[in-house]
Amino acid sequence: MKAHVGPVSRLMDELAKLPGVGRKSAERMAYHILRAAPEDARGLAEAVRDVRERVHACSICGSFAEERTCPVCSDRSRDAGTVCVVEMPQDVAQIEKTGDYRGLYHVLMGRLSPLEGVGPKDIRVRELLARVGKGEVKEVILAMNPTAEGDATAAYIEKALRGKGVRVTRPARGLPAGSAIEFVDSGILGEAIRARRETGEDRT
Repeated sequence: MKAHVGPVSRLMDELAKLPGVGRKSAERMAYHILRAAPEDARGLAEAVRDVRERVHACSICGSFAEERTCPVCSDRSRDAGTVCVVEMPQDVAQIEKTGDYRGLYHVLMGRLSPLEGVGPKDIRVRELLARVGKGEVKEVILAMNPTAEGDATAAYIEKALRGKGVRVTRPARGLPAGSAIEFVDSGILGEAIRARRETGEDRT
């Protein structure tokens, strides 16, 4: 017979599933919620429910959106000829903070990771190739995280784009190796985007 799990223990278990949250942190959060005013606890619960019900993938770039398309893809002033490919939606938010990029995005929703069973069919590579195939895209910026898996993903996409008639670039040096774009200083990230290089150039 399955043991009964009380509401407090269940809350801790759910909070512990969040990235970067260990059991001790989950306990502190749970007890904070218990001590909070009822309206604050309800506000948190409603915010979680609303984001799951109202936010979905943009039909063009795959980032998070409340409408059919996200604000970036809906902005007619953006350069539709340049597409910056990133791993996750939070990378879009970080690049937007720099104010140095005015093109569009394509979110892969992951990266190649053979050890975790993530292959090309598990990320949005086919959708990227379909966008490029329409002929409007002139440059693809491969802004994967500077990790072994990010570099492998960029190399795979670069190979897939050969012969497609588009310029393929990567952000210039300056991004710390092994880092995640979402945590990189916006000034450093902006400079890396501005000084991007052809993928065939020496990036050392």
